[in-house]
Amino acid sequence: MIALACDHTGIELKKEIMGLLDSLGLAWKDFGTNEPVSCDYPVYGYRAAKAVADGECDRAILICGTGVGIGIAASKVKGTRVCTCSDVYTAELSKRHNNSNILTMGARVVGPDLAKMIAEHWLTATYEGGRHQRRVDMITAIENGEAL
Repeated sequence: MIALACDHTGIELKKEIMGLLDSLGLAWKDFGTNEPVSCDYPVYGYRAAKAVADGECDRAILICGTGVGIGIAASKVKGTRVCTCSDVYTAELSKRHNNSNILTMGARVVGPDLAKMIAEHWLTATYEGGRHQRRVDMITAIENGEAL
């Protein structure tokens, strides 16, 4: 299951992503917002990130104006590996090399077609493990307050 969330700037792009997920046969859960009035992206980013960290959802796609703010908020939830992307290559490698479990994008940065390409490449990429696992383990150690 894919968690989805956005602030007021991302509602239309989130709808596009919902359509993509439907076309790929992937289940999703919407954590809001769905109201076009100004709101606080940390609330929605946190809800979706918590669902990923708790195992309720496998991954998340989050959207705000730039993708940065909601990504920073989501990255504060232990167990998340967030990537903010505005290109396909970075999105794909964030999964293949970093095993990212949350993708964030900016509705004011990428258009719907590019956003769907970014999301599809991220969703279909496979974590390579191997030499990358050592680095992912280091990231987890930092998250756990361990010194490197």
